[in-house]
Amino acid sequence: MTEGIAKSRTGIEGFDDLTLGGLPSGRPSLVCGSAGCGKTLFASTFLINGARHSGETGVFVTFEERPVDIIDNVQSLGFDLQGLIDQERILIEHIAIDPTEVAEVGDYDLEALFLRLEFAVDQIGAKRIVLDTIESLFSAFQNPAVLRAEIRRLFDWLKQKGLTAVITGERGDGTLTRQGLEEYVSDCVILLDHRVDNQISTRRLRIVKYRGTAHGTNEYPFLIDEDGFSVLPVSSLGLNHKVYDERISTGVADLDDMMAGGGFYRGSSVLITGVAGSGKSSLSGMMADAACRRGEKALYLSFEESQAQTVRNMKSIGTDLGRWIGSGQLRYIAARPTFYSLEMHLAVMLREIARFQPSVVVLDPISAFLGSGELGEVQAMLLRIVDYLKSHGITGVFTHIAHAQDAETDAGLSSLMDAWILLLNRESNGEFNRELYLLKARGTSHSNQVREFVMSNNGIQLLEPYLGDGGALTGSARRAEEARVRRAEADRRSEVARMQDQIVHRRRRAQAQIEALQAELAADESELQRMTDAEDAYLKQSEIDIEAMALARRLRGAEPDRK
Repeated sequence: MTEGIAKSRTGIEGFDDLTLGGLPSGRPSLVCGSAGCGKTLFASTFLINGARHSGETGVFVTFEERPVDIIDNVQSLGFDLQGLIDQERILIEHIAIDPTEVAEVGDYDLEALFLRLEFAVDQIGAKRIVLDTIESLFSAFQNPAVLRAEIRRLFDWLKQKGLTAVITGERGDGTLTRQGLEEYVSDCVILLDHRVDNQISTRRLRIVKYRGTAHGTNEYPFLIDEDGFSVLPVSSLGLNHKVYDERISTGVADLDDMMAGGGFYRGSSVLITGVAGSGKSSLSGMMADAACRRGEKALYLSFEESQAQTVRNMKSIGTDLGRWIGSGQLRYIAARPTFYSLEMHLAVMLREIARFQPSVVVLDPISAFLGSGELGEVQAMLLRIVDYLKSHGITGVFTHIAHAQDAETDAGLSSLMDAWILLLNRESNGEFNRELYLLKARGTSHSNQVREFVMSNNGIQLLEPYLGDGGALTGSARRAEEARVRRAEADRRSEVARMQDQIVHRRRRAQAQIEALQAELAADESELQRMTDAEDAYLKQSEIDIEAMALARRLRGAEPDRK
């Protein structure tokens, strides 16, 4: 509610934000545009939401369509208009005007119309009213002066009754309406536009006039689908980014280990680029799976593959996204880029994100939009998505297909991203092998090594870098080199073992020789000792014998001569 002007909420998503509260209460608002732009559905939504959510009964005055047609039309948007009619909260008044019959009588005024409107309003105590469309009402007027007077009289009557009115009108030639007066006497003028550019249909809304209050003045895309009429003020996105210190896993443990702290910061924008078949969708699917494993919600927006195809493909690497879709934690939306215009795609994506409130959003691939508009338009759309995700603390995963082994993206978004993963296919030995480069991870120390990117039934693995003579080796070249190294290592170990055995044998022979020499030495020592002992005994015995001989000689010399 804005000071000075009371406003009535329309209940149309996004529109009440643009108008800071809705349509002016007790005043007429004009909704104009060409055929098929959604005027009647806008007016119906305003009337039905007033009865359902604001407690304001309403009257729908139709000058063209039958009541049963209006009931059926809004039923496609999920509105039970017949139920509100049965509860006397909405009244449909069908006034059929045939200009040929009126022409026979002559000029006329709207006095009879006012009586019918007043009776319908008093019958249910209406606070809101819809007149659809005003051209049918004034088609019989031939006198321009009378026509203008009656238009002013109708708008004044609506104000006097204090009715919050929505009047629909067909767009004229060079004017907002065919009569060219309604836009001046209305307090609020809303222009709906339905245009086709390059065979792509786009609906846009612009608030041309709103007396006495501020409002958005840009063109905004709006949607009409099974969820009703909705408008998203995408141009109002700004740079209000919230920063998180929390780390979240990518679902690939080896990739987490490449970053100090493990994983990316929450709320980061992660760009995954690579040629076709390099594993971009598989890696982004792993990140969505990791979010669901944490008990969070993930939104997967696919622009090339259907839900069933993605679920099947992810099962080949041991990841079941189907269970998360079944539990409601993962929402998968598939749409061709040419189905909507760029702005309409942006509106749809932002609306789904706002409603589902995921913690991780995957866009796979963003390069699909390059054929839907000019490069500058694509960059502007993706910039708005990045800003929106960042401002809400949502981790964004963007895949981009490259048509050559080149790091830079066609969309030129690498500078906007917090992290950048490059996946390449390298030809070697007659085969392609995948490689992963972590080119950028803002605010995080990360590995600069090339990792071989391997997908199997057990998920995704990043093999440690293996350097050969010509650089990093992958695939069969790596396996062949590893086998060659294993064989060389086995040969080396065998040679070492053989040499060790030879040394042991030589040592044993030397030891035996040493023992033999030691035995000979011991024998020599023993023989020498024996000879020494014998010599000592001989010398000792010789001394004894000498002494005995000497003694004997002395005795013989002392005997007397007996002759």
